[in-house]
Amino acid sequence: MFKEATLYSPVIRTENGHVSVLFAEEHPGRHDEAYQRHRARIAKLALDHVPGQPVPDVRYTDEEHELWRLVGAELREKHQRYACREFLDGARRLDLPTDRLPQLGEASARLTELTGFRFRPAAGIVEMRDFYGSLADGLFQATQYIRHCSMPRFSPEPDMIHEVVGHGSALANDRLAGIYLRVGEAARRAESREVLSALSRVFWFALEYGLVREDGEIRACGASLLSSVGELEQFREAADIRPLDAARMSALTYRVEDYQPVLFCADSFDDLEAFLDGFLDDVRRGAPTGAARG
Repeated sequence: MFKEATLYSPVIRTENGHVSVLFAEEHPGRHDEAYQRHRARIAKLALDHVPGQPVPDVRYTDEEHELWRLVGAELREKHQRYACREFLDGARRLDLPTDRLPQLGEASARLTELTGFRFRPAAGIVEMRDFYGSLADGLFQATQYIRHCSMPRFSPEPDMIHEVVGHGSALANDRLAGIYLRVGEAARRAESREVLSALSRVFWFALEYGLVREDGEIRACGASLLSSVGELEQFREAADIRPLDAARMSALTYRVEDYQPVLFCADSFDDLEAFLDGFLDDVRRGAPTGAARG
């Protein structure tokens, strides 16, 4: 998964092939050597993967499977209260296992059956044009590690809970999958870094942290928000919720390390889809803020 704001744990590969993951001082795995080695092995699997070949399986620990079970149970309960209908439809169709961490390959196979999308393993941060452009091919580049067990309710990194529960559920819904495809097609035609950066930020506020009004309530449709137990509990009260505005989204900075202080809400899912289609038309024309609304 691409994150513009930070290279939280960059992956390094030396000339002799040794792979390591560099953790920031505040990262919960910074002083956990076993976790660091485990993350490096997972990163190497992704770096060694040949496109077109089966996604390599990861040997997850018992502790990681337990983390998946606990966080997954909390998320499913909160999704019923806070998630929009399209996301809930995708989660139901994807039908991820609840008793163990799924392999990225098995989730990918199910996704392909449903909407034609598939996962490809990523070692860590993916270059912006590569990540967004690959969506046009029905390809979502996803990490295979899971967050550190000491920090289960929020992850500043795009881990398996974020990728498979958050984006996987979205991509299993036909309408959301169609939006992701259109994002990829627009990214392919974006001629400048400035336009691509604007697209990235609107994607962040609409599809990572987006909100929609549904039956008189504010519901979440963004993958990052819907994969964070802690943030789901407080976003309605703690965040500054604003109407959709592409110009403001494009100019607003964000930090992946924290809960988001500003969120944007559509009047309905139809409204969100129309807004994004208008914005993406502007991206194709090279004027990404033309869809701004008050």
